Amino acid sequence: MKDYFGYVGKICVITGAASGMGKAATEMLVDLGARVYALDWTDVNIDGIEKYIHTDLSQKESINQAFQEIPNHIDSFFGIAGVSGAKCDFITTTKIDLISNKYICEEILANRMSEGGSIAFMTSTGGIGWEKEGNKKVYLPVLEAKGWEATVEVLEKSILSQLPGTLGYPFSKLAMNYYVAKLQKEFSSKGIRVNAVLPGSTDTGLKDEFTNMAGGEEELLKHCGYAHRLAQSQEMGKPIVFLNSDMASYISGELMIVDYGSTIEETAQIKEAAATIDLSALLEHIANMKG
Repeated sequence: MKDYFGYVGKICVITGAASGMGKAATEMLVDLGARVYALDWTDVNIDGIEKYIHTDLSQKESINQAFQEIPNHIDSFFGIAGVSGAKCDFITTTKIDLISNKYICEEILANRMSEGGSIAFMTSTGGIGWEKEGNKKVYLPVLEAKGWEATVEVLEKSILSQLPGTLGYPFSKLAMNYYVAKLQKEFSSKGIRVNAVLPGSTDTGLKDEFTNMAGGEEELLKHCGYAHRLAQSQEMGKPIVFLNSDMASYISGELMIVDYGSTIEETAQIKEAAATIDLSALLEHIANMKG
């Protein structure tokens, strides 16, 4: 059979490989013949991977050490790791969900990928509304900062640092969805594609945390369209593996919404739209309370 996906022998780096969507994608990549370097805080027990590398994505030094254990040339990067913020503060959540991806792309992949390479992130439908000016005004200073330290410093000096970790999640996803467009512009001239999958509600190890954040399972299921169930991790792993494959060779800058049609119905006003976060209004409200 012809290798339509083009992963045979390719060096693939994937974060969040120990569980959920990352594990599902890792298993598929191994089956497709990729040489997979799996990064996670938790042990990755998947037969056939090239190497598991213990990595703390909230620490620059840990990321640097991890990439020293990976071949210099990287074909595909999968930024899947993430936390809900329920067990972390805002800064730590944002480091894991946003700043680590930004740092890896700008400081590492920019020098270790070449034409034909591909990058894909797992963001979220929770980041819909990323294009709104009120949201851009809040997250752009973080994305425009240069380097790890400067990026963290912008957050630490902002009122954002006083928000709970659970708001670090939507902040990061809004910024990541914009970042796909920004990075695509920078990398496309090198022949490197950049895309993202925006999952709807999915049954992963974070399900209980997201259920609590949504206000109960009924609220969580409202974002599942006519599927009337949570997605399975494999149903998000498949699209991201596709986006980084040769099968998607002319797809770049795509934010692929995978929620069984829920978002498009809301956009078309076929059903009532879920509320989207307005970061600018939120920060203004907090500032007024403190004032």
